[in-house]
Amino acid sequence: MEHLPFPRRAQWTAVGALYLALALFWLFDWVSFLPLTGNRHNVADFVLLAVGPVFATLVLVPAERFTLRSRAAVVAAGSWAVTAVLVLPGHGVTGSWGLLESGALLVLLAVTARRAEPPAAAVALCAALGSAVIAAPLRQSHHGDTATFAFLLTLSVGAALGLGCYLRALDARRARAVAAVRQGERLELARDLHDVVAHHVTGIVVQAQAARTIRETAPEQVDTMLLGIERAGLETLDSMRRLVRVLREEEGRAVRPGELYAGLADLAADFSRRGGPDVTVRIDAAARRARLAPEVETSVRRVVQEALTNVRRHAPGAHAVTVDIGLRQGQLAVQVRNRPPAGRGGAPTGGRGGFGLVGLRERAEAVGGSLTAGPTAEGGWETAARFPVLDRGPTEGPGPGMARSEL
Repeated sequence: MEHLPFPRRAQWTAVGALYLALALFWLFDWVSFLPLTGNRHNVADFVLLAVGPVFATLVLVPAERFTLRSRAAVVAAGSWAVTAVLVLPGHGVTGSWGLLESGALLVLLAVTARRAEPPAAAVALCAALGSAVIAAPLRQSHHGDTATFAFLLTLSVGAALGLGCYLRALDARRARAVAAVRQGERLELARDLHDVVAHHVTGIVVQAQAARTIRETAPEQVDTMLLGIERAGLETLDSMRRLVRVLREEEGRAVRPGELYAGLADLAADFSRRGGPDVTVRIDAAARRARLAPEVETSVRRVVQEALTNVRRHAPGAHAVTVDIGLRQGQLAVQVRNRPPAGRGGAPTGGRGGFGLVGLRERAEAVGGSLTAGPTAEGGWETAARFPVLDRGPTEGPGPGMARSEL
C-alpha cells in the first residue's frame, strides 16, 4: 500500500483495521459457503474462495514491486473475467459473490482515485474497478437480491471514489504549498545574496580604483591589490553560481560577514525576553575560526531562528534550549535541541506534514548542506544541519587545550 502522510501509530492502526476487515470479509464468504452440503456445491463456489485472497494480495502488494496502474488494470480485468465466466448458465455461485474480492477492489479503487497518474488513466481505471465491484452480484445463481446488493455496492463505490478524490485534492494542495515554501525560501536567499554580492563588488571597485591611483607611486602594492580583487571576485561568482536564475523580490537585511555569532547571541537573548525558555548558545573555537560563505552564514541564522520558533509554538513548556555549533568532519554542524515540555505538544512545523522545515531543507541543500529533524531519546526535539566551510581551522571540534566559548 502507498505511504500515508499520518503519524506512524495512525498508519499501523489503519493498516491493522484494513487487514481485519478483509479477514472478516473472507470469513463471511466461508460462512455463506459452509451451510451448503452434498451436490449443491459447484466449482464456482471453490473458485471464489480461492480467488478472493489472490485479489487481496494483488491489492496489498508494495508499490515498489507492482505499480499502481498495473495492479489496477490486472485486478479489474481479472474480476471482470471471473464475472463473465460465472454469469454463464450453470456456473453461478450458490454462496457469496465474493465479499473479500469486493472489499479489496474498493480499497484499490480509493487508492487509484488518489494516486494514479495521469488523470485520464485514473478515470479509466476507476471506471473499470467500480463497474467490476457493482457487477459482482450477477455471479450468484439466485438473482432475487442482486439489485439490492448492486445498489449497496454502488454506494460503496461512490464512497471509495469520494475518499480517494478528497485525498487527491489534499495531496495537490500540499504539493502546491511545499512548492510555494521552497520558492519563497529561494527568493529570500537570493535577497540575502544580493546584499552580500553588492558588498563584494563595492570592495572590488574600491580596490581597483586604489590600484590605478598608486600604480605609479607604489607599483609593488598593485599585485597585492589584484590578488584581493581576484579573491573577492571568485567568492562572489561562487555565491552567485549557487542560486542562478533566482529572482530578488523582497527588501531585507542580510547578515554581514563576521556578524553571524554575535547575531545568534542577540537572537537567543531576544527569544528568552519574549517569554521563551532560556537558550544556551555554545560555539566551538574551531567554528569561530572557520571562514564561511555569506549565504552559509544567513542559512545558519535561519536554521536557528526557525528551530527556536518551533520551540515556542510546539513546546511551550520546555525548560531549556541548547544551540551547539562546531566543526564536525570538515563541515559546520549546527544542532538545536530542547528538553521535553511539561505538557504534550505537537511536532515542529515540517516534522509531520508541515512546511517550516521544508524551506530550511531547500535552503540548506541550495548552499551545499543538509538538514534533519526529529525527536530525541528523552522526548524533546532536535534540528541538526551541516554546512560547508571555505577554510577550516587547524583543529576540528573541541579538543584538549581548545577553548569552548559559551554565549
